[in-house]
Amino acid sequence: MSFLSLIGVEFKKIKRSKIFLILFIATVILWIPSMINAKLNFGMQAEGISPENNYFIQGFLAMSWFMFPASMVVGTVLLSQNERSNKGILKMLAMPISTVKLCLAKFVVLLVLAAVQIVMMTGMYYLSAAIVTQTQNYPFMLSPLFVAKEIGLFFMASIPMIALFWMLSVCISTAIFSVGIGLASIVPSVLVINTKLWFIYPMSYPFFVITAEYGKLATNLDTAQVELIPWIPVAITITIICLGISCIRFGQAERR
Repeated sequence: MSFLSLIGVEFKKIKRSKIFLILFIATVILWIPSMINAKLNFGMQAEGISPENNYFIQGFLAMSWFMFPASMVVGTVLLSQNERSNKGILKMLAMPISTVKLCLAKFVVLLVLAAVQIVMMTGMYYLSAAIVTQTQNYPFMLSPLFVAKEIGLFFMASIPMIALFWMLSVCISTAIFSVGIGLASIVPSVLVINTKLWFIYPMSYPFFVITAEYGKLATNLDTAQVELIPWIPVAITITIICLGISCIRFGQAERR
């Protein structure tokens, strides 16, 4: 079975799952407070950021710190447990299919789920911005090109974090422990981004990237900026190590 065929099979497995619903609900919940408190965006003169930029960044800050990572933790565990609950993983392992290919196919599906939620997030941003534009009589909608650049950077920064979450779900077969460790690892991100070693903690990547963009948009706000070296080499190394461990450990618990 080819790698693309495996990916197709994995998508069929989650077609009727609650993963997409969970991602959608999390996205909707995120923008409701922003819409309710839209007037607060006009009081950001001290930071030197325009209301429309502040509306966009504040929403994505909330998403990048907790909502998106938490959704990925839950989605990862659901993706993993979906196989264990109906013993589908045993059927797949009994077939002449490389466990490495099977593990990587599931990881690709997880990346697609992350991209889907980011697209949902962007869609909800434009919908909420359109509503707030009418209620506040002020243009809150930003250029699609600018937004596309921001969400593209956000997605790329999230890959090492997702790889680590996937490794946890593979190595820890008990769902509650996997979710607990994953959610607990998100919280320190606020503290880690204020250190010089933020690049060794992948859960802080999405939040750090958005915070850095906030500093670019707010002329009176000084935030640390992304330095590609040593971040990119470290991020690639972490991703490779996490995927390597996942591929080695994938299916071991079920074979016992």
